[in-house]
Amino acid sequence: MNAHDLHVLKTPDDGDNPLWQSQLELLLESTGEGIFGIDLEGNCNFINRAGARMLGWEPSEVRGCNMHELTHHSHPDGSPYPARDCPIFNAFRQGLPCRIDTEVFWHRERHAFPVEYSSYPIMDEGQVRGAVITFVDITERRRIADALQLAKSELEIRVQERTQALSVALGQLRELAAYSEKVREDERTRIAREVHDELGSLLVALKMDVNWMDKRLGEQLQRSSQEAEDMRTRMRCKCQNMSRQIESAVDNVGRIITDLRPSILDHQGLWAALEWQAQEFVQSAELELEWQLAVDDEALALPEPLAMAVFRIFQEMLSNVGRHARAQRLKVQIAMQGGLLTLSVQDDGRGAAPQVFEAADAYGVMGMRERARHFGGRIDITSTPGEGTQMCLSVSTEPATPAVAITSGSPA
Repeated sequence: MNAHDLHVLKTPDDGDNPLWQSQLELLLESTGEGIFGIDLEGNCNFINRAGARMLGWEPSEVRGCNMHELTHHSHPDGSPYPARDCPIFNAFRQGLPCRIDTEVFWHRERHAFPVEYSSYPIMDEGQVRGAVITFVDITERRRIADALQLAKSELEIRVQERTQALSVALGQLRELAAYSEKVREDERTRIAREVHDELGSLLVALKMDVNWMDKRLGEQLQRSSQEAEDMRTRMRCKCQNMSRQIESAVDNVGRIITDLRPSILDHQGLWAALEWQAQEFVQSAELELEWQLAVDDEALALPEPLAMAVFRIFQEMLSNVGRHARAQRLKVQIAMQGGLLTLSVQDDGRGAAPQVFEAADAYGVMGMRERARHFGGRIDITSTPGEGTQMCLSVSTEPATPAVAITSGSPA
């Protein structure tokens, strides 16, 4: 039964029926909520035992007292609470029922406890006769809510601390990866130079010596006996075979040097290296190539680390085309405008669903993206099954602090 329905308990025919009053008292005492009624002066005309107990009084001590002055006289901080502002009194002054859970009642022993209370006007033949108020002590509810809020705050702090720690660890890991990539690239450069300077020159010298021997044996062959002639013929064949093997070794050394560190990148720059790599790829894969380069002469030179990263990303793009696309035609577009470099590789192959490029084992794509992020760039991939794939690198050529580290990997 709601408190605002109490006015229907008394009807014009009820009079002072003791049986009805007894039933009403039983009803009031059967609830665990505090219930009290006030007249137009704010004085208590009834209160149940549960309500009086919560306030620290006996019911007989409360009846006739001004309830605002008795238990609602101050705010939670102890500052005075004027009766004119009291929502309980507004129930009969202005006919405004209310339900409040942000205030306190004051105990007999002068300590406050949080309550949730409702106040509704008591009507009799269309006239307001007072108000009936129900209230409950929500101390435990507040304690649980405060504990939950504290736990939430502590959890948020821990999550923030853990996130910060993970961010620091990730930053350190990326810095280490960037350093490792730099060391690896430096080592490739050193090996390529040593192979070129030491092994390459040695093989060339060896080939020259073998050719000299072949020439001298040929001269001796003209004025020797038949037996010596047969031996020299065999030696000459052997020398010719050695010469072919050395030529193959020289070619292999050149290929290894190019794989480790393309010399064209150092001697002719990034744009020539990219075109050379594209031509090599389409020739090997038997594809048609559409090459578009739009770069100002003033922007030809890029910082060496950025140029190498762009070249490696381009190699990875071509590798993906060769391994997965089954394409017939390749279109490469390179442009530099306003300090922004864009490099696009588009094929007419079988394409793939977008989630393929986001898979956990798409190491090649991950590697390209990490290389791009290291210089503040990004890789955008557009692909539709049956309609080919376009991979586009966008990166600023302006000097900037690297954002994240490089992660190398195989094509997706």
